[in-house]
Amino acid sequence: MITVVNSVALSGIDGIMVSVEAGASSSNRPRLDIIGLPDAAVKEASGRVYSAARSSCVNLKKGVLTVNLAPADLRKEGSVYDLPILLSITDETKLNLCDLSGKCFVGELSLSGDVRGVNGCLAMAVAARDNGFKEIYVPAINAGEASAADGIDVYPVKNVRQLIDHLTGTALIDKTVFDRNDFLNSSVSHPLDFCDVKGQGAAKFAAEIAAAGGHNLLLIGPPGSGKSMIASRIPSILPPLSLREAIECTEIYSVAGLLSGGLITKRPYRSPHHSASPNALVGGGVIPRPGEISLSHNGVLFLDEFTEFPKITREALRQPLESRSVTVSRVNNTVTYPASFMLVCAMNPCKCGYYGHPTKECTCSPASRHDYISRVSGPLLDRIDIQTEVPPLDYRDLHCDSETETSAEIRERVISAREFAKKRFSDKDEFIPNAALTSSEMRKYCVMSTEAEQTLEKAYKLLSLSARGHDRLLKVARTIADIRHSEKIEKAHIAQAIHLRSLDRKYWS
Repeated sequence: MITVVNSVALSGIDGIMVSVEAGASSSNRPRLDIIGLPDAAVKEASGRVYSAARSSCVNLKKGVLTVNLAPADLRKEGSVYDLPILLSITDETKLNLCDLSGKCFVGELSLSGDVRGVNGCLAMAVAARDNGFKEIYVPAINAGEASAADGIDVYPVKNVRQLIDHLTGTALIDKTVFDRNDFLNSSVSHPLDFCDVKGQGAAKFAAEIAAAGGHNLLLIGPPGSGKSMIASRIPSILPPLSLREAIECTEIYSVAGLLSGGLITKRPYRSPHHSASPNALVGGGVIPRPGEISLSHNGVLFLDEFTEFPKITREALRQPLESRSVTVSRVNNTVTYPASFMLVCAMNPCKCGYYGHPTKECTCSPASRHDYISRVSGPLLDRIDIQTEVPPLDYRDLHCDSETETSAEIRERVISAREFAKKRFSDKDEFIPNAALTSSEMRKYCVMSTEAEQTLEKAYKLLSLSARGHDRLLKVARTIADIRHSEKIEKAHIAQAIHLRSLDRKYWS
């Protein structure tokens, strides 16, 4: 008799259903063979399963046991199949009479029979639900994240004995229920606040526009002018995560093994060191894992000392910035991760850092300045919507006693601008930031006045903009109009968007 227990495999953040099929043949020497393209961790499941069964007083079938993980042409990785393998070879009369067809099982076993956590539980629960399963049994530590998959009952399992007793009706496990209201009412605190930033009104307003529209931002200025300080405070002015965004972020962090609790409620903020490799940024490994750009999904990726990143690492950003996803290809597997992030870069204007400084003289030669600034290529610069200078501060700015705006005040305007923009998308379930508008959506929503269109045409010719540059400038103007609560893009909005994209003529021409 063949016993079938259902489980889930992961390909990126996509779940694939796996059938754990077990059969037994008589033999005086018991053995467990696992087939179906298992990796080393899956092959080692036999030792964990036998020990967990002994510790939990669970009888296993005798003889040579063969466990097939189907589909057989899909490589199986990790310890997630321990629990379903044990169930498939269990020789318990009551359990063998149970109908397991609508149930899915995932979990790693300890030698004592406890069920340990696994990565990617939320993605597994979503896949099980989408494939028609009504129940999924997960490690207790993963139940919080898995319960966010609406439409499937999630049961937290602490140990093998508890699961057997539940399935046979001896002692039932209470399912974990996701509290949507608790998520919506959760408050997120930010330790860093814009009230700490002295002066730099233009740079702070550029950050506000970037946050309102999800635009990419480049900050250029001498050392100590406040570039990193401004960038690190951008998450404090971003709107809270929606439930859909929180689930997407949680799936990525869970697959990466970086999830410490239930659903993520805080927008991601990643700031890798400039020595990061392309694989660290884009993702990779023998088993492709999310990189920094995917871990920044629905949040901010801050690259300080941007010109110090290796060229191959910088240029790896170009495709994800355009497609808002990244595909990692390896010999045995190809996975696609979402990568809709807000890129914030900070850099000095030259190697010594003081080109254009009002009091300190730049020691770089023109050729050296050109070589340094040219590290940021034209195609990459074309993908950065907003470019703004962060000049050095005067002594009076540093010691000014007047109160500066807090992050809460700026965030209110950002949320107000997004709410104004959201009214345009009444036919869509989710808000789309202006930076992510498609060409057809731009034609529909980026309506300009006659004067604004004339101004844009002059700028297109004068600045020699590419088609991409034209579209990104128009999207920034749409965001400025949203901040002003204007249905139509006016001349002043276009002019301000042009001003926020003019540094390439000063530094790169």
